[in-house]
Amino acid sequence: MSGAALAGAVDGYEWNVFVNCPFDDKYIDLLRPLLFTIVYLGYRPRIASERSDSGESRLDKICELIRHSKLSIHDLSRLQAARARELYRMNMPFELGIDYGSRLHGPDFMRNKKHLILEKEQHDFKRALSDLSGVDIKNHGNKPEEIVRSVRDWFYETVGLRNAPYPKMIWFRFSDFTTSLFEARLAEGIPEDDVREDIDRMPVPEYLRCVATWVAKHEGRNVSPA
Repeated sequence: MSGAALAGAVDGYEWNVFVNCPFDDKYIDLLRPLLFTIVYLGYRPRIASERSDSGESRLDKICELIRHSKLSIHDLSRLQAARARELYRMNMPFELGIDYGSRLHGPDFMRNKKHLILEKEQHDFKRALSDLSGVDIKNHGNKPEEIVRSVRDWFYETVGLRNAPYPKMIWFRFSDFTTSLFEARLAEGIPEDDVREDIDRMPVPEYLRCVATWVAKHEGRNVSPA
C-alpha cells in the first residue's frame, strides 16, 4: 500500500492534531483555549484524556494518537521541577521524542508530519533539552491569550492555513464561547459555584463537542469534535 493510501486509511489523519501537554488543574486555563483554537480553525484535537479505558495501555494509546495525527502540539512549559527535590516531568519530552522519531523512521506518509513545541519563557528548554537548540519553539508565558496566538500563528506559518482569523479575534470568540457555556449551565438552574466546578471538570470529549456545537451555531461552520 502506498504512503498516500496508508494516510487515507487513517481516519482524519490530515486534520488530526495530537496534543501533548500536562494534565493538572493549573494547566486547565491554557488547555481550554488551546483546544478551542484547534477546533475553531477546523481541525480535530487528539489527546490522551479523550478516553479512559482502564484496560488500555496509556503508552499504546499515545502511540496510536501520534500515528493517526499529521499535526502535533507539544507543550514543554511544565518540564522544570516546581519545588526542591521534585523530579523533572519527563512525560511530555518522551512523547515528543516518540512523535519526532515517527516523522523520521515511520512510514512514508508520516514524513510530512508537522510539530509545534511550546514553552513558558524563551529558551527555557535549553537547560533540560539542549538537543533542541536550533529548533523553532514558541513561548506563551503561561498566558491563555498568548497560547491562542502561538497556536494560530503556527497554523498560518507552518500548516499553511492562510485564512486563519487574527489571534485577537479567536481570543474574543473563545471568551464568547466560555460565557455562553457558563450562561447555558446557569439557565438550567445550577448554582453559580457548581457551574464553575462542572465546567472545570468537564471531560475533554464533552468540552470539544460543546465547542463544535457552538462554532456550528455561531459561525455557520460544521467542525468535527474528538
